Formats: sequence, structure tokens, C-alpha cells
Amino acid sequence: MADKFARSLYDAPRGALRLALLDALLPEMLTFDQQPVLDVGGGLGQQAAWFARRGHAVTLAEPSGDMLACAQREIEGQEAIKARVRYVQAPLQRLSQVAPGPWALITCHAVLEWLGDPRAALYQLSQRLAPGGQLSLMVFNRDALRFSNVVKGNMHKALSDELEGLGKGQRLTPISPLTHAQIEQWSGEVGLTLAHVAGIRIFQDYLREPAATQAQRSTLFALEKAYARVDPHWRLGRYLLYTLIKTA
Repeated sequence: MADKFARSLYDAPRGALRLALLDALLPEMLTFDQQPVLDVGGGLGQQAAWFARRGHAVTLAEPSGDMLACAQREIEGQEAIKARVRYVQAPLQRLSQVAPGPWALITCHAVLEWLGDPRAALYQLSQRLAPGGQLSLMVFNRDALRFSNVVKGNMHKALSDELEGLGKGQRLTPISPLTHAQIEQWSGEVGLTLAHVAGIRIFQDYLREPAATQAQRSTLFALEKAYARVDPHWRLGRYLLYTLIKTA
């Protein structure tokens, strides 16, 4: 599904907004010292390239061979950064074998919601972190999914709480959308402290009409950026972005 992810997410306005918000928020939410980065489930390589452009050596771990090939083609075309990225075809569950660390900085964006046991995955990530290390975690927000279904008129689906995707066909609804309460609870259980949280796309997905002009898109980005870390607005972001610190 690499092509569908590229078309539906990253070549669409919602994907562009997500990447622009990460570009703005990550420097506020993480401490950088050009430390090596493990990018887990790095997909098409946008985040790995982002870190490489800022001087980090990046290990991009991705289970899909198609995704990894796309990422490598894109990054190899950028002379200034291509030497800083290495590629590992492996799922999160094999990190202890292929990228054991410990790592001072791990990113795992939009991965846990596609796994059958996201809590176990968060534990695996915590085990790869060095003491004091940072985990940049982004997950698909179950509460936002419910709200979006109501806005679209799928009220019975929202009321029955049958929100998960089935993991079949070509649909992009994750099988394990997550709540903030789950991340809070699981983080404490696996020795991670929540340092920062933000909402990604807290307004865009509820617009009656999409932002059509550059002026509208600029205004929308300004709104998203202004309220991304403001309670209660961040709680309805399509994605929730966290900085978690290894405490034990």
C-alpha cells in the first residue's frame, strides 16, 4: 500500500499540513544535540530526511520493502544527507536484534495504531531507549475518530464505539486507534514520563469546506500551530504527538 499512503496522505493537503506541523513542533518538544536517531516504522522517509538535514545520523527501520525502497530512492537523491541514513527492513518487534541501542532519541510516528498490541510495542520502544532518552511518539487519536464520525453523520458507528479499521482491503482506518488516557497509563507502566503533548490537525478534519487557496491554507496552519498545545484543543487532534522520557 506504499503508493496509496503516498497519494492519500503525503500528496494530499492533510499530509502536507501534518508534516508542516511536525516541522514546527518537534524543535519545541525535543532537545537536539545531533544525537543518532532511530526512526521506527519510518515509512516513506520524510521524518528520517528531516533529522538528517539537521545533522543527525538516522537508522530508518521499516518492515515494508516497498516503503523502504521509496524512502531510499527519495533520500539517495539528496546529496547533502544520503550518507547520514542507513536502512533496516524490520518490524518494531525485531528492534532488539537489529537496532538494540540504547538510543538517546527514537521517533515512532503513526505506527502503534496499526499493531494488534500497541501497549507491548510501547514497552519495546522503552527498552531501546537510554536512561534520559527521548521518544517522539505520534498516534492516531481514537477520540478524534469518534468525533469525526459524528460530524460525517456516522452516529450509530460512533455510539456503538465500533471505530477500528478491519485491516483489510485498501482502507486507511487503523486497527488500534488510541486514547490519551491509554498513552498516559502505559507510559507510566513502562518507565516513561510524559514531557510534552500536542494535537496534530485539530481543526482541518472538521472543516465543512477544505482550505482552497494559499491564503486559507496559511490561516489554517496559523490556527493549528497556535492551538496545537492548548487544552482542550489538542485533545481533538487527528494525531496526538508526545515527547516521552525514559526514567528507569
